[in-house]
Amino acid sequence: QRIKLNVGTGSGESWNDGDVIDPSAGDWVHIVITIANDKNTIYFNGVEVRSSDMSAPIDWTGVGDFSIGSGVPSFEYWNHKSDSSPMDELRFFDKALSATEVQDVYGGGYVPAAGETFYMPFNGSNAEVISGTMATVEGTPGFAGEGKLGGNAYAGAADSYLTFPTDGLLGTEFSATFWYKLNADPDRAGILVVGPPDTENAGYPDVQNKRTSGFRFFRESANGGQTFKLNAGNGTADSWFDGGATATLDPATDTDWVHIAFTISGSECVIYFNGEVVSQGSFTGIDWSGCDILSIMSGAPRFTEWNHFSDNSYLDELHLYNKALTQAEIQAML
Repeated sequence: QRIKLNVGTGSGESWNDGDVIDPSAGDWVHIVITIANDKNTIYFNGVEVRSSDMSAPIDWTGVGDFSIGSGVPSFEYWNHKSDSSPMDELRFFDKALSATEVQDVYGGGYVPAAGETFYMPFNGSNAEVISGTMATVEGTPGFAGEGKLGGNAYAGAADSYLTFPTDGLLGTEFSATFWYKLNADPDRAGILVVGPPDTENAGYPDVQNKRTSGFRFFRESANGGQTFKLNAGNGTADSWFDGGATATLDPATDTDWVHIAFTISGSECVIYFNGEVVSQGSFTGIDWSGCDILSIMSGAPRFTEWNHFSDNSYLDELHLYNKALTQAEIQAML
C-alpha cells in the first residue's frame, strides 16, 4: 500500500508519491507528513522517504471539517473512503517539523556512538538513520531477504550502487565497519569509495582514478580468492594497504557473513576481518580535497579506470566514524 500526499496551493497542487508499506509485515509504522512553504515531506519511522516541491504555500480557502480515517466528504471522487486500519497517537503541529524533530516525535531515534557519523542498518531500506535521509540509488540494487542483524540486507546488482553526500562525515581520522557476505562474481569490485573527480583523465567522466585524496576500499581476484585492499591519499600521493593472503576470502569456503573494518589515522591505516588485523601500514594522514560523495558497493563514479564497478555481494550494518577505532572497539561489535 503506497502512502501519498496531495496539497493544494490555491492555483495548483503538489503530489507526493511517498513510499510503500507492506501489509503482510503486520507492524506499526510511524507516519509523519510536513508541509512547509516550498515543499512537503513524508517520513516513515523517523526517516524521510520522499519530498515534493511546492510552487506556493498551502491554501486553506474553503476548507471545512477535518476528516480522519476517510476521504469523505471532500475527497471521495476516486473512492478514497473509510480506512479499516488501526491508528494511534495522532498529533497536529502549526509548523513544518524538522527531520530532527520528526525523529524526536517518533521516539525511535538512533543514538550514535562516540564519533559515529553515519549508520545504515538496511533491513529493506536505504535510509541513513543519523541524518534521517535516504541514499541516492543508482541502478537497481535490491535486498537480500536475509541479514546479519536485520532480516533484509543490501543486495548488490550489476551497474547498481548507492551514493551519499559526505557533509559531516569526514575528519582527520576515519573508520568504517560493516558485515559483508561475498559474491565473487564479478571478480573485482568497489565496496566503499570517497574520492575526488578525475577531470584531467582523458576518459572523464566515465573513466576516473584520481587517488591523491580520499580513499578506495575494494576487492580483486587473487589465486582463486578475493583480496581486500585499501588505497588512501594524503594530498600529494597515495598509499596502498594490501594484506595479501591474510586479507583474502575464499568464495568456496568463506560463505558466511564476515565483519570487515578499516581505520585511517594520522599515522597508519588498518584493515580488520572479524576483529583481527589483516593489513596494517604507516600513513601520514588523509586529505579530503574534492571528496564530496560516498559510493557504497561500487567504485563508480570516482574509481572506475581499473574496472572496480558494482559489487553483487550482500552488505549489512554499515557504520562510519570520524575517528580511528581501536581494535578493542571493533571487537566489541562482534
